[in-house]
Amino acid sequence: MTEGSREGSREGLRGGITTGSCAALAAKAAALLLFRGERVAQIEIPLPDGSRLEWPVATLELCDARAQSRDKSNSATCAAASIIKDAGDDPDVTHGARIHVHLRPHASTALVFRAGDGVGTVTLPGLALGVGEAAINPVPRAMILAAVREVTDQGVIVTVSVDGGTELAEKTFNPKLGIHGGISIIGTSGRVRPFSAPALQQSLKCALDICVASHIRAPVLVPGNMGRNAARREFTLEPQQVVEVSNEWGYMLDLAQQHPFNAVLMLGHPGKLAKLAMGQWDTHSARSDSGAPFVAELARQLLARPIATITDATTVEGLFMQQLTPAERHQVATTLARKIQRSTARTFPAAWQPRVVLINLKGEVLGSVGDLSPWKPSVSSTSENAL
Repeated sequence: MTEGSREGSREGLRGGITTGSCAALAAKAAALLLFRGERVAQIEIPLPDGSRLEWPVATLELCDARAQSRDKSNSATCAAASIIKDAGDDPDVTHGARIHVHLRPHASTALVFRAGDGVGTVTLPGLALGVGEAAINPVPRAMILAAVREVTDQGVIVTVSVDGGTELAEKTFNPKLGIHGGISIIGTSGRVRPFSAPALQQSLKCALDICVASHIRAPVLVPGNMGRNAARREFTLEPQQVVEVSNEWGYMLDLAQQHPFNAVLMLGHPGKLAKLAMGQWDTHSARSDSGAPFVAELARQLLARPIATITDATTVEGLFMQQLTPAERHQVATTLARKIQRSTARTFPAAWQPRVVLINLKGEVLGSVGDLSPWKPSVSSTSENAL
């Protein structure tokens, strides 16, 4: 195992790897056996941040594709590998689960993803994946593609399964999100950072301290990687200017108001940031209410027309992208952003004025409030706006 493959925290908690990393590791091990005849006990893959991860392979075998596919007419040889998920000291329900990947050749040059036993299927709109798709999130798909492409350019069908995944899914939010049949294969960095409230807050404070020490006068606060990527796509920013707050908005805004910033930009998905308008400053799903009913009611009042009940919309993303026209999205998002701004300014009075930008799951701007001139638009954003 390479140095740093198991990530630790400042409190000594041991980190681990995501289900997305497990699937990518297993996919590459299976690809080496299927296309090169190589059997490996350890496998190494690239991660989204450019680093690499090495991990032991639990099982590896050649197999009959007919045993793994609903299409029993295909008898092409396939390969299968599995990885044991290690979440470190994080209280992750998938810790210790066995993630399987079966590969078989495909006539095209593409990777085709399938949900095996224990992996869910998307049944409702509004998520990052279309209805009917295997619940293998976009970043894990990209990781699997990158891992397989280190072995072959040939097309393959990738079937991911998880032992006991159907039962594990009942302990997650998947049933509420319309993902049926198992867990999701997730992860945005490839690594699991263990949850510990004091340790997490200390890490977040350090990021803000670095921002201050770098003489940043207009920081951008984001929940995580999706917000970070969108901020860097929309604006030209200094390396330390984007500060992740996770779900600790109250803690971080309280710290931020103690610093002499000129302005603070809060950027994120309305499903998360709507909770701030509701006065809920810890946005973790286990410790706060869903923002979806709040946003749905706001849309009903603004548009003066029926909006489907939240059981139909399921998510704020579904409401925005499925029920609203582009003009309505902008209207609702701008109004919501203003409510978030006012709630923040009222709860955390500071010398700086909070500004808000709301994005969808693709990182596209839905609406904003406040003067954004302290954050210079990126060249790509300017070009897109000019089209």
